[in-house]
Amino acid sequence: MKDITDTTRIQAEILEAFNFRHATKVFDAERKIDDASFETILEAARLSPTSFGHEPFKIVMLQKPENRELFREFSWGANGMMNGSTGQLGTASHFGIILAHTEETMTAGSDYLQNFYRNVKQLPEEVIEIFNGAYGKFQSDDHKISSPREISDWAGKQAYIVLANMMTTGALMGIDSCPIEGFDMAQTAEVLEKHFGIDPKLYKPAVMFAFGYRANEPEFGKTRRSMEDTVSWF
Repeated sequence: MKDITDTTRIQAEILEAFNFRHATKVFDAERKIDDASFETILEAARLSPTSFGHEPFKIVMLQKPENRELFREFSWGANGMMNGSTGQLGTASHFGIILAHTEETMTAGSDYLQNFYRNVKQLPEEVIEIFNGAYGKFQSDDHKISSPREISDWAGKQAYIVLANMMTTGALMGIDSCPIEGFDMAQTAEVLEKHFGIDPKLYKPAVMFAFGYRANEPEFGKTRRSMEDTVSWF
């Protein structure tokens, strides 16, 4: 068990990491994240919680400059925005996209999920039957998730849990990051299919991300609402 001193130290390290983290627009292109550190970030992604434990996401890493450039024209959020630089696409040590599963795999009772329950979660058949019923009710009754867009949006929520854990893990190691939504969905899906064989029937782009080390300190300090405005206790 951790003693009070350990707990206090961990609390301080967590808050320090969250205060350190900011949405980095331009990275130091000469500084690269070592393999072990980024493997830790990816392991945090792999171990992240998801609704029903379905893991409805896939991570595509884009490390070759020529592959990143395929997204340049329609990914304004990865172009450094207002600073006119080559932005995250050109300067990040590691750049990737988290894909969300679609209705093809995430509809209750799908062949994919039956295989997932048996071979990944290693559930006995009687438990699989319970999962099918519970997840089916969740989709049809509780949250009324039925259309292709609703299902991929639900999967996208899980992708954001994954990315949040990746960014926090990075910050705890002094590694900068940036979540990126500023891109054209349709064109991104088209490039993923044409150049990387990603089937748009199975995956939709959810969010891009960049990791590395900041080129400059943030121009403005971190601002947030007060705790009183953020949290209500009843």
